[in-house]
Amino acid sequence: MKKYQIIIRACVDRTMDLAKPTSALSHTSLSLSSCMGSLLFLFFLAPAVAPVTGSFCRSLCQKRQGSLMSTQYRQVIAPAVFLLLGIAGILLVVIPIDDVREPPQFMYGVVLDAGSSHTAMYIYKWPADKQNGTGIVTQHSECHVKGGGVSSYAGERGGAGRSLEPCLDQALKDIPKSRHHLTPLYLGATAGMRLLNISKPIESEKILKEVGSKLHTYPFDFRGATILSGQEEGAYGWVTVNYLLENFIKYGFAGHWLSPGRDTVGALDFGGASTQITFETADVVEDKSNVMELRLYGRDYHLYTQSFLCYGRDQVLRRLLAHLVKNQGAGPHVSHPCYPAGFNVSMKLDKVFDSPCTADQMPTPYSPQDPLTVIGTGHYQHCLGNMSKIFSFDRCSFSKCSFDGVFQPNVTGSFMAFSAFFYTHVFLQRTTGITVTSPTLLEGATHTVCNMGYQEMLEKAPDQKGRLQDYCAASVFIQVLMLQGYGFDELSFPRISFQRKAGDTSIGWALGYMLSLSSLLPGESMGLRKALRPEAWAGLIFLFVFLILIVSGYLLLKTCQKKDSDSII
Repeated sequence: MKKYQIIIRACVDRTMDLAKPTSALSHTSLSLSSCMGSLLFLFFLAPAVAPVTGSFCRSLCQKRQGSLMSTQYRQVIAPAVFLLLGIAGILLVVIPIDDVREPPQFMYGVVLDAGSSHTAMYIYKWPADKQNGTGIVTQHSECHVKGGGVSSYAGERGGAGRSLEPCLDQALKDIPKSRHHLTPLYLGATAGMRLLNISKPIESEKILKEVGSKLHTYPFDFRGATILSGQEEGAYGWVTVNYLLENFIKYGFAGHWLSPGRDTVGALDFGGASTQITFETADVVEDKSNVMELRLYGRDYHLYTQSFLCYGRDQVLRRLLAHLVKNQGAGPHVSHPCYPAGFNVSMKLDKVFDSPCTADQMPTPYSPQDPLTVIGTGHYQHCLGNMSKIFSFDRCSFSKCSFDGVFQPNVTGSFMAFSAFFYTHVFLQRTTGITVTSPTLLEGATHTVCNMGYQEMLEKAPDQKGRLQDYCAASVFIQVLMLQGYGFDELSFPRISFQRKAGDTSIGWALGYMLSLSSLLPGESMGLRKALRPEAWAGLIFLFVFLILIVSGYLLLKTCQKKDSDSII
């Protein structure tokens, strides 16, 4: 212990020498460095001497007599502090550091779903480093455009572009400004524009150009406005369903993304102008136009997909009414067995026949402004008979067909039905109390709804007043489509789930479209930064605490010396 006292005394003596004239300090810095090194050695290897060191310093304060002035204190403290900082700086330079990966930023994408009845905007985001080449995409926000679909603005110059402005302005707020120029923006038009492209191709082209010009004025990376094919719409809906069900990839408990190895789920979409069926099959697809190949998360998928144009909800209702007008004659009154009893509506003939889907039913002579009054009779069997006639089940050039001569393999596995399938399913349950889980229950619920009067419907679902007259026809259509068309039976129908959303994400083709496109977008490498290892940080903190204690002890010593000097004087 005496050895430690000698070392401390020597350090104090050397520190006191700093107050001497400059000529007497030729070796002070070197000696003081050696002294501090000895103290560091003592602190790290002999912490047990701390109590002895403290008592020894106090005895020095009592014994040492001096008359140093405050200016001399400053002359001593400054070099000591700089010396200690120098030691710390050297340590910072020589301590090894690691490369630390920073969390990747988010990439964003905007998809405008320009449907036949309205346009919806979906904003998606995913980590910039991606996973097996495809982004882990989540829905960031959504916005629904007021008014009809872009196809409804045919002949109205500038209308389609202006209708999108409120939602695009929202996108400016929802996406960080620093990411605007990196955010791809897509517009995909579906069956409404496909029909307009058939009937009025020039108007269709004008609308796409007009919408494209509007989207170019925003600071996003506009990638184009296109009309999706029916097969693309069906396939992207299938991608959305299986992604949200985590059939492609899921986040494991170990904190890693992994492939769950589950079977995929088929997708059933019922839009305003078309309906789609898509599922994975091991059967040979005889019509190659029904085949679609996709690669997602490092795996290839072989799909059967078919879109039936003019079999969407709005067009089916129009086709059914056209069929009734043709059969009953183009008189001013038509009985409608799918409309509830007690419901009547008047319209012009052009509302029925101003569509490519009803052009073949147009009566002759035809005057678009002739009035038409439709009278509801509410008769399930008559409704079913008339609805079945808009399908064609008697022609097929393949080994098997669904309807209208379209090849379809047998449905296998589970399915998810969304869009108008979901809303009709909910209405049936709400008004009849029947949860449709089998063909028998579907027929029973549909029969009950179709035999309801308008007032009874209104009492059960007052918020659906503007649509009540259409639910019987929509229910009967779903019954014929799924049971006779697609071939669902008592074993396969219960495997259909009816949903609108999965979590906070809307089910439709837009998310699948973004997922597929994200595999084509370049990812960003993760950022790297230099960082100290945890043990190095702990060592530095310990060192700085030690230096603070040394300086504090030194100042305490000087204070004691000054008090002794004042008492002697």
